[in-house]
Amino acid sequence: MNTKVIPVLRIFDYDKTVEFYVDWLGFNIDWKHRFSDDAPLYMQVSKGPILFHLTEHHGDCCPGAKVYIETTGVLDYHKELLGKKYKYNRPGIEQAPWNAPCMTVNDPFGNTILFTEEGKN
Repeated sequence: MNTKVIPVLRIFDYDKTVEFYVDWLGFNIDWKHRFSDDAPLYMQVSKGPILFHLTEHHGDCCPGAKVYIETTGVLDYHKELLGKKYKYNRPGIEQAPWNAPCMTVNDPFGNTILFTEEGKN
């Protein structure tokens, strides 16, 4: 079985979405879809193997989700993000109980993304 999991996160404002996910976090916009010019947006963003579907459709999901991402290079990514001086989010680093660095960011729509590494015992 080949499996891919793609979280769907609620958004409300395209410009804020681009500012947070693209300009600050460094994701790419893969595609965007609207049924018409006045319809809600549905889009995919990615950063390497991380994919999110972001939606303005009120029935797709609720704001306030949390996504847990296990990756490598969290300390370097943290340094990169702080260097961008994004005025709405300056995450810290915490040491998780599983002995790995954790960085939590909150998007403008109430969603939380936690970046961490595999535990080192």
